[in-house]
Amino acid sequence: MIARLTGTVAEKGAAEAVVDVGGVGYLVHLSTATLARVPGAGEKVTLRTFTNVRQDAIELYGFATEEEEAVFRALIEVKGVGPRAAQNILSGIEARELAQAVAQGDVARLTKVPGVGKKTAERIVVELKEKLAVLARAAGPARASAGAGAIEQLRSALVNLGYKPPQADATVDALAEEAEGKRLDELLREALKRLRG
Repeated sequence: MIARLTGTVAEKGAAEAVVDVGGVGYLVHLSTATLARVPGAGEKVTLRTFTNVRQDAIELYGFATEEEEAVFRALIEVKGVGPRAAQNILSGIEARELAQAVAQGDVARLTKVPGVGKKTAERIVVELKEKLAVLARAAGPARASAGAGAIEQLRSALVNLGYKPPQADATVDALAEEAEGKRLDELLREALKRLRG
């Protein structure tokens, strides 16, 4: 499982980039948002990655942010949404906007994303409402300031993203002291960074 790549951009395409790591070129599929952040050929880049192993291929999907990766991982758990479809969805709507649309049950907004029909949009809302709720709150205008409530929300977010409760508890406890004055989205970013090394 390749979790992260740091190397030199060898080339950029319409929806992918080749990253040269120690003389090996890795083809990484990217959303338009991440592709926009990838520098030009010859420049250094670091991408978080998801490895998709199929019977006939091993594919890498790359992300510029932990948030986009978290939303991608949530999307591929939705019935009928594979990695390629999830990447296409994230090319049509940014991760935070998608989380807000899901939290608000905004099926109409999701169906404006190319390739997302009404049934798929409804499935995404039903299956991901809980998982993406904290990210949506963090993205909203009324960002929660840290305190006991934010710490609880952080714990809940980590469990909803698939981390085991003991892992979530340990990470939240480690962050509790430095939580003062930090917004929920900052705490979530720091927690994901710690959990993924």
